[in-house]
Amino acid sequence: MRSSILSESPCDEQHIHGFNPQSWLQVERGKLPKSSYSSSSIESLIKIAEPPVVPLYKPLNYVEVLSSIHEELEQCTAIERPGLYLIQSQVFRGLGEPKLRQRSLHSAWRHAGTVHEKVIFGAWLRYEKRGEEIIADVLASCRKCCREFGPIDVASEMPIRNFEIVGSDMDLTSHISSMVTFQIRDGRVTCDRCKIAALSIPFCSMLNGPFTESQLELVDLSENGISLEAMRAVSEFSCTDRLGDLPLEILLEMLVFASTFCCDKLKDACDRKLASFVSSRHDAVELMALSFEENAPVLAASCLQMLLQDLPDCLTDELVLNLFLSATEQQQLIMAGHASFLLYCLLSEVTMNIDPRTETTVLLSEKLVQLAVTPSQKQIAFHQLGCIRLLRKEYDEAEHLFEVAFSAGHVYSMAGLARISAIKGKKVLAYEKLSSVISSSVPLGWMHLERSLYSEGDRKLADLDKATELDPTLTYPYMYRATSLMRKKEPRLALDEINRLLGFKLALECLELRICLYLALEDYKSALCDIHAILTLSREYRMLEGRVAASKIGTLLGAHVEQWNTAECWLQLYERWSSVDDIGSLSVIYKMLESDAAKGVLHFRQSLLLLRLNCPEAAMRSLQLARLHAATEHERLVYEGWLLYDTGHCEEALQKAEESISIQRSFEAFFLKAYVLADSGVDPSYSANVISLLEDALKCPSDRLRKGQALNNLGGVYVDCGKLDSAADCYTSALKIRHTRAHQGLARVHFLQNNRDAAYDEMTKLIEKAKNNASAYEKRSEYCEREQTMSDLEKVTQLDPLRVYPYRYRAAVLMDSHKEEEAIAELTRAISFKADLNLLHLRAAFHEHTGDVPSALRDCRAALCLDPNHQEMLELQKRVNSQEP
Repeated sequence: MRSSILSESPCDEQHIHGFNPQSWLQVERGKLPKSSYSSSSIESLIKIAEPPVVPLYKPLNYVEVLSSIHEELEQCTAIERPGLYLIQSQVFRGLGEPKLRQRSLHSAWRHAGTVHEKVIFGAWLRYEKRGEEIIADVLASCRKCCREFGPIDVASEMPIRNFEIVGSDMDLTSHISSMVTFQIRDGRVTCDRCKIAALSIPFCSMLNGPFTESQLELVDLSENGISLEAMRAVSEFSCTDRLGDLPLEILLEMLVFASTFCCDKLKDACDRKLASFVSSRHDAVELMALSFEENAPVLAASCLQMLLQDLPDCLTDELVLNLFLSATEQQQLIMAGHASFLLYCLLSEVTMNIDPRTETTVLLSEKLVQLAVTPSQKQIAFHQLGCIRLLRKEYDEAEHLFEVAFSAGHVYSMAGLARISAIKGKKVLAYEKLSSVISSSVPLGWMHLERSLYSEGDRKLADLDKATELDPTLTYPYMYRATSLMRKKEPRLALDEINRLLGFKLALECLELRICLYLALEDYKSALCDIHAILTLSREYRMLEGRVAASKIGTLLGAHVEQWNTAECWLQLYERWSSVDDIGSLSVIYKMLESDAAKGVLHFRQSLLLLRLNCPEAAMRSLQLARLHAATEHERLVYEGWLLYDTGHCEEALQKAEESISIQRSFEAFFLKAYVLADSGVDPSYSANVISLLEDALKCPSDRLRKGQALNNLGGVYVDCGKLDSAADCYTSALKIRHTRAHQGLARVHFLQNNRDAAYDEMTKLIEKAKNNASAYEKRSEYCEREQTMSDLEKVTQLDPLRVYPYRYRAAVLMDSHKEEEAIAELTRAISFKADLNLLHLRAAFHEHTGDVPSALRDCRAALCLDPNHQEMLELQKRVNSQEP
């Protein structure tokens, strides 16, 4: 969204023209003085845009909304379930929880009661998982198909109607022939009069009623738009109730004929048969128009499935867009049944991701607004369209839409109303609107962030500090404080501020700002490192409001940074890897990929770093590249195994590892097999197998980076088996080759040997060596006295506020001290910005302990939205339910 949803502030001409990358770089190293740049150019570089009003559903209290949804799911009919799961998925989308969102969409797909819902949610899940298309190819190589969200047989899934047999009691008089012949231009078709009459009431009346045709043996149907071949097929169907292998043109004629003469059973049969003819986007567009004309719902659903299979590409086709945009209410019913809101919710989201400013996005979102019925649907639809209008600078329309969404209960829409007030020159009014929201509800981080936009000086900074306190994941406050410090000529403090966020959240816009700070400090080496990190995550990223390609700045910087040969690169990678400098490691690998031939290995290392940095999509892309650049067949099989493992296909991953070993015994193949087995842990003897596999891996050639990881893993298995001396040997060997994370394993061994002081000292060594050490502080807190534990956990929260253990520990300590309100407040602080099962579970237990049954039940229900099968939560909910009056 960052690239498409920008600030509404007008562009600063100085910003546009003030950036000249060469002026920031020493054209001949050492010849330009340190003061070669002006303060005004610093100002232009570090200007940041206002945060966008995001087009997401952000309820005031997401826990209450999730709880309400769960309660409704327990009580509602099957028909209502998919719609509720959709709202649940929108809550998770607003919380920035893609995995939970996909789980909700999957639940909606699984509980779909109609073909239309199955088709729409299946398409939605395919769209969400479009980065995993390569898995279908890899699974096919394991003789397994990935069909979960693939095309369904629409005709067989649509319920078969019971058609009344017309004229079953018809008694032909003796003077009426039992056969009737239909004249169709130059040809004739002779039919069984009773069978044809049974097709519909009009035919029954015509052939056995007061009409002239009932007395005739020859009836002229030449003017009814049906050919001789089609009429023969109608006659055959009247006798057998089956349609043979007929060409498309004949079936189309029969469908129109059936509609004209109200032959419901024939029409349904033609409708179902035609559904199998939809094999391309072109077919779908043409046949959808016919399905509208003839009210053919099976054909329409098949056409819809074909179009949605082609998302997002189909929405660049004018014919497809026109079909969706021009569909009337009746046509929407034929196309999507009662799932029209779901359909247009999907379509508008896809076009928003392509470009939220286009007329297409507006029109599809307007359709969504028209279809919104429930309060939640109105909040989602009106707020989304309000954001689009705001981006298009259509302020009056946006204001009206935000007002409707706010009136429906979407408090976050006040952010849009405040922006428009400020744009119209009413900055004080904007400030007052946000103040009113803050005073009338439980304040949230976004409220103070938004209010900060309409004030200056200390009051602005106070709001930004409060925003960070309430929601430390918001990026704008850190960026603003960093730029303010830079303007005050305190660059080191500015770097510290932006590093606070980058320590736990890899936000591209923050990396970009840090690059600008490094440029101002003429620290080109660090700036280039961050450029490489950005390009690893987004090859086409553009900096400075999209005006300059990041790759261009990287090229300019590269000329002023010392170049390393392959051996030096490996040494630098060891250095950064051992100091747990993940961004630095990414930069070295990026450099190596520009020249090194072993690209498969490097892309694989890159994927490991990206997983550690919580960038799963980028990690998947790197694994795909590793597979494509594998130097050998056995190496490619290993990368395919990791692709399968990372997408939940453990058995197939093991199969790939074994195939690779059968070709050549290699470190990576043994390591993959050991890793998958250790993670599954199904076989009671898995420990012995994993130990054997890791030992085999260590006998194979590899570099110290991977051998250190294998030794570390082997130590962990030994600890699980109670072989502490063997574990200590593994960790010590890993440390000798600078696998720094082995300090944590060795500390665990010391602790299990009742040497708590040694465990503490070991973790202290890790803290001193590791650049990213929040997890080290968290682990060390287990090996010290309570006062030091609290100090370490406070440090963890400062370094990474998304880690939930410190909040739970502090809350438990408060609870032990009979400070129930403070304990619940500690958990509530984290829950407000982090949807976490463990936090909700503990708060529910605290509420139960204090006798607050409604609050306990609310947290139980919300937690079960995160994981419906969590056994402890289900037991707690059952217990709390029994306490309700």
